[in-house]
Amino acid sequence: MPAYMFLLYGDPAEGPSDEAGVEALMAEHGKFMEQARESGATIVATEALEPGATATTVRNRAGAESMITDGPFAETKEELGGYYLIEARDLDHALSLARLIPEPNVEVRPVMPTG
Repeated sequence: MPAYMFLLYGDPAEGPSDEAGVEALMAEHGKFMEQARESGATIVATEALEPGATATTVRNRAGAESMITDGPFAETKEELGGYYLIEARDLDHALSLARLIPEPNVEVRPVMPTG
């Protein structure tokens, strides 16, 4: 089965602000994972990420020394908050699953076969 990376983007200011809200959101993600498995998909990996303010960016330029800066590479309101790596039957199956994820924006990208 082909693999797809589901990148979850949102504005951290619009997310849950207390422990009860975080627990409710995690329960919604648990429900999504159950639905994905019931549909025949395999969840290969999933993780939530710390806020973008904790990021460090390494910028590599040909012929120049790498530059390391605090924070995410892009200055945007929305940031990458987590991901799912899922094996699905095809892109249509992957997109139907992405619609079930309780996040405002989900980027679905096929994983390039390298082996």
